[in-house]
Amino acid sequence: MTGRRSASASAVLRAVLDEGAIARSTIARRTGLSAAAVTGHVAELMRRGFLTELPEVAGAVGRPYVPLDLDTGRFVVCGAHIAVDHLTVGLLDLRGKVLAQLEAPHHGAEPAVQVAQIAELLDDLLIGHAPERTPLGLGVATGGWVDEASGTVVEHGLLGWTGVPLRDLLTEVTGLDVRVDGHSRALIHAERLLGHPRARSSVVQLFTGNVVDAAFATGDTVHHGPRSAAGAVAHLRVDDSDEPCHCGRSGCLEATVSERTVARKAVEAQIIEEPDFPGVLHLAASGNKGAVALFHERARIIGQAVALLFDVLNPEILIVLDQSVRDVEGCLSTIRDEVSQRSWICQDAVKNVVASSFPGTELATAGGAVMLNALYEDPLFTDLANAS
Repeated sequence: MTGRRSASASAVLRAVLDEGAIARSTIARRTGLSAAAVTGHVAELMRRGFLTELPEVAGAVGRPYVPLDLDTGRFVVCGAHIAVDHLTVGLLDLRGKVLAQLEAPHHGAEPAVQVAQIAELLDDLLIGHAPERTPLGLGVATGGWVDEASGTVVEHGLLGWTGVPLRDLLTEVTGLDVRVDGHSRALIHAERLLGHPRARSSVVQLFTGNVVDAAFATGDTVHHGPRSAAGAVAHLRVDDSDEPCHCGRSGCLEATVSERTVARKAVEAQIIEEPDFPGVLHLAASGNKGAVALFHERARIIGQAVALLFDVLNPEILIVLDQSVRDVEGCLSTIRDEVSQRSWICQDAVKNVVASSFPGTELATAGGAVMLNALYEDPLFTDLANAS
C-alpha cells in the first residue's frame, strides 16, 4: 500500500510538472487515478508545500475550477557538479529552473577540501539569492565511477579519488539531505523530467569533457548496473588515434577527445601559446579556422562513439553534451554526418542525435536533477517530504 501511494503521488506531481495550471479532473484523466484519489494526493502535496492553488477560472462549458501548479517560490533545490578542474554550484526551483549558479576552480584538491568549498559556495548562494526559501536537499553529480546507492565515488582517475564517501562527507558539512550520482545519469534524469519529451521512451546521454562517460534509460528505468558502473565508455577504442591513455593503452575515446588533449593539440598547432581549453573554445566560437578545424576533427571522433552507442542500444534519441556542440558552428552536424555514415540503425541523425536541453546551465542542472529526481520519484516518503 505504501509503495502504491508513493507511485500515485508521484504520478500526480509529475502531471503538474508536465502541464502546469492543471485541473484536478485533468490530472485524473492523465494519470488514470480516481477523482477521490487525486483529491487526496493533492491535499497531501499541498500540505507539504509542493503544490499551490491558482485563482479560479471558467471551464470550457462555463463551470469554474481551481487549477493547481507547482509552488516554485517556497523551496529551493541545491545542486553541485564536480569537474576535473572546477566546481559548479547552483540553486534550482521545483521546475528545474536554475535561479543562480557559481563556478570556482578547485585545483584538484582533496575531497575534504572540495566538500568544504561546495558548502561555502552554497552558503553564498542561499544567502544571496534564496534567503527566504527552504532548501530541500543537495544533489551532486560528478564523473568517474559513482555508486549512487551508497553515494560513493568508487573511482575517479583524473581526480585521483578512490572510495570517497561523498554523500556522507557533504551531509556532515551541510546538514542537508544529499544524493550523489554520475553526471551522465543525472543529466538523463534532467532530460526526462524537464527536457526532451522523447527521452522518456529511451535515451542515451553521452558526456564529453575531460571525463567522457555515458548513461542509458528506457521506459521508467535508468540503467545503473552492478555498483552503478554502467556507462563506462572512456576506454572505447576509436579509429585514427594513437593518443596515449592513463590506462596504459592508446586510442581510447576519453584520451583522444578530452578537453586537456584539445588544449595540448592547440598549442602544438600554434593556435594558442598555453594549453587553455576555454581559450581554444573561444577562438573556435569566434571563427578561428585552426581552432574550428580542431573541434570538427574531434567531433568526427565523437561521432564514431555515438554511432556505436546507437547501434548497440537503439535509443529513441541520443543526447550529446559537449561545449563545442553548444558553441562551435558545425560540430553537431559533423557528429551527425559521422553517425549517418557509420550507423546501421540510425535512420535520421538530425532527428535522433540532439544537443542538451540546458545550454549554459548543464552542470548546475545535473547536480540539481539528482535531488529533483528523488523528489518526483517519491514525494511522500523520502526525507525531502520532511523539509517543510
